[in-house]
Amino acid sequence: MGVEALPVDVVVTGAGQAGLSAAYHLKRRGFAPVDDAVAGTRTFVVLDANAGPGGAWQHRWASLRMGTVNGIHELPGFPVPPADPTAASRDILPDYFAEYERQFDLRVHRTEPVRTIEREDDDPHGRLRVQTERATYSARYVINATGTWTKPFWPHYAGQERFRGRQLHVANYVSADEFAGQRVVIVGAGVSALQLLDEISHVADTFWVTRREPEWIDDDFDIAARVAAIAGVDERVRQGLAPGSVISVTGMHWTPWARAAQARGVLIRHPMFSSIEENGVRMPDGSFVAADAILWATGFRAALDHLAPLRIRVPGGGIRVGDSRATDEPRLFLIGYGPSASTIGANRAGRVAVSQIVSEMDAHIEESAGALHPA
Repeated sequence: MGVEALPVDVVVTGAGQAGLSAAYHLKRRGFAPVDDAVAGTRTFVVLDANAGPGGAWQHRWASLRMGTVNGIHELPGFPVPPADPTAASRDILPDYFAEYERQFDLRVHRTEPVRTIEREDDDPHGRLRVQTERATYSARYVINATGTWTKPFWPHYAGQERFRGRQLHVANYVSADEFAGQRVVIVGAGVSALQLLDEISHVADTFWVTRREPEWIDDDFDIAARVAAIAGVDERVRQGLAPGSVISVTGMHWTPWARAAQARGVLIRHPMFSSIEENGVRMPDGSFVAADAILWATGFRAALDHLAPLRIRVPGGGIRVGDSRATDEPRLFLIGYGPSASTIGANRAGRVAVSQIVSEMDAHIEESAGALHPA
């Protein structure tokens, strides 16, 4: 390619929960940041697209408070510091991530988004070439932890481009105040949809639609329920199917926001509209619902476009992954993908990926020593 590649044992792409977990475990197992590693030391580098620490937390809406965020789980080896439960998570958690990076000297490279990852040659035991806007790396392994926040999913409905009001995804949501006095159609059945339904309904007229009738589960969405969801998604990615959502696996659990909305009489589900018109939406029965805004709380997809040169996406729509490892490209690990998209799963996946890498590198050394000094 004409660009000299920097050799490194492990490239970690992304510095959110999953990426920092992987970097922590690499440091614990004796790897050093490539910036100042001495000869003979195993090396790693963490590449992040963001300008500052915090992963997706730095982009969340201001009303997402520490006392109500869904599923915060501390990074390995360093607890989340006590915080005012009314404080915005985007004000607290980026500082926690920044201190974590300093505490363990992880040397994250910013702002350095990964553009492509490809094989250097046809050798299945060779290296992967990682290209960013600023540099090229030659890696023995890649731990991909690019998450989903940069890939909001927008379903397409007839007439969508004709709507004269405002359309936004939850990724672009700021606060309920901007909808005061309006009618807002909220699309989606996940945690974010219910939280924002509850929040916006205090200042606006909300109209909630979902594709399927919710199947409410009386149990709270506790740790056991999350573990069950992870297991369901794990089976999908092993088959190469798109990971799907937690809701599709577990059904809808009663969150504090859902209960609050129900208590105020605004948790009223309507079937999905059939089309969008200039000033609202057309329902399946032909009725018309006027709207000033449509909020798409329709989830995210894994940010994996940079892996396209590897050609490992299968007809099922996803990448086959088992124990955090790509089945069709064993030098690639995907964490924060599928079953490890939860914060709990991301920490475990980082540890599992690093353990496999260390075991293989150690085995390679033993094999080399045996070849030089046969018994």
